[in-house]
Amino acid sequence: MIVKIAEGNIKTKYGEFLEMLFYDGRKESIALIMGDVQGREDVLCRVHSSCLFGHVFNSIECDCREQMEVSQQLIQQEGRGIVIWLDQEGKGNGHYALLKSVEHKRLGLAQADAYEAVGFKRDARDYTQSAEILNALGVRSIRMLTNNPDKVDTLTRHGIRVTGTVPTTR
Repeated sequence: MIVKIAEGNIKTKYGEFLEMLFYDGRKESIALIMGDVQGREDVLCRVHSSCLFGHVFNSIECDCREQMEVSQQLIQQEGRGIVIWLDQEGKGNGHYALLKSVEHKRLGLAQADAYEAVGFKRDARDYTQSAEILNALGVRSIRMLTNNPDKVDTLTRHGIRVTGTVPTTR
């Protein structure tokens, strides 16, 4: 079960968001919220996993940073939305797996295949916390900012009504 443990406002280049910090007993997750989302339908929502390469080191070898920026821009344009940040580096395999897989990706493998090539799962992410956060926020339905059908399927299985998707790559 996830519990909200703190909140505060954060100013970004895409406007001001309310940051809510959640904890499930093992990991922290963050919801960045713009506007009133409680009881609302078709709320734009990005479920985003951590990426040191893209967000911290500004790597050009992934599109994580671009996906986050596009998501925040779309939320700003709409005036309402949610970004859920999950601590799931390397598609849930960790940063070590990402480092081990880089050479395989540079040789042309897709990231998921590169993880498998070095002995990790193609995608070990879990979106259960996202569903719990959305329920805690009282959102009635979402439009997911994603290119990943697995996110939609997982949230739907956990009782979240997904009314559509919006791509996050240009």
